[in-house]
Amino acid sequence: MVGRRMVGRTAHAWLAGALLCLCAASAAAQQAAPPSIPADRFPKPLRPIAGIVSDQWSSEDTRERVGEAARVMQLLGIRPGLAVADIGAGSGYYTVRLSQRVGPAGRVFAEDIMPDYLAGLQRRVAAEGLNNVTLTRGEAHDPRLPPASVDVALLVHMYHEIDQPFGLLANLLPALRPGARVAILDADRVTSQHGTPPALLECELRAVGFRQVAFHPLEGGATYLAVFAPPSQAPAPASIVPCRGEAAR
Repeated sequence: MVGRRMVGRTAHAWLAGALLCLCAASAAAQQAAPPSIPADRFPKPLRPIAGIVSDQWSSEDTRERVGEAARVMQLLGIRPGLAVADIGAGSGYYTVRLSQRVGPAGRVFAEDIMPDYLAGLQRRVAAEGLNNVTLTRGEAHDPRLPPASVDVALLVHMYHEIDQPFGLLANLLPALRPGARVAILDADRVTSQHGTPPALLECELRAVGFRQVAFHPLEGGATYLAVFAPPSQAPAPASIVPCRGEAAR
């Protein structure tokens, strides 16, 4: 009984220490983030914003059966040593798999704006011993990532939920390293139905200076992965023109 109690106490102490380290890492990442451009300086998108309803798009078993994460990481060339931001990480489907792919020399920034989602993900990261993951609480207009820290920023099934997409994209730029890419996975349907038409996505990112460099239909065309190269600097917020017409259907 003494041995079991000691083991239990040791495990409890280890888990508490791991959670403390994750909290400290998250705080350090946010402290290192540069001051953001305020949300009210950017125009609002001219289309509905979908509500946040869950910390996951679909069950992990369902996504694994179709090889979603493996396919996306292959298309993006995710390899050991890269630093990847999982923006809107939710329950951590991509965070866990990215952590395994980039390895000890890489880094995953798991970002979300929902405290409950981050708390659950923090427990999962600690339980699985993912030492290369840093949790970060962002804002709707700013992911709050450290400067020059990210090779690939990945936004999965959440772009349509971003209240201030122009602000988020502009405030993401300082975190991107030279040659970095921004990849967005979404469903090909209107934003009110939890998707983003590809033309609308391309139009909104172009408004902030991003250039689409690749487009990959997934799952028979129901979803897609669009990849963008960032501009050298963000445009002035007042110069950003929200998309109209067919692109904003």
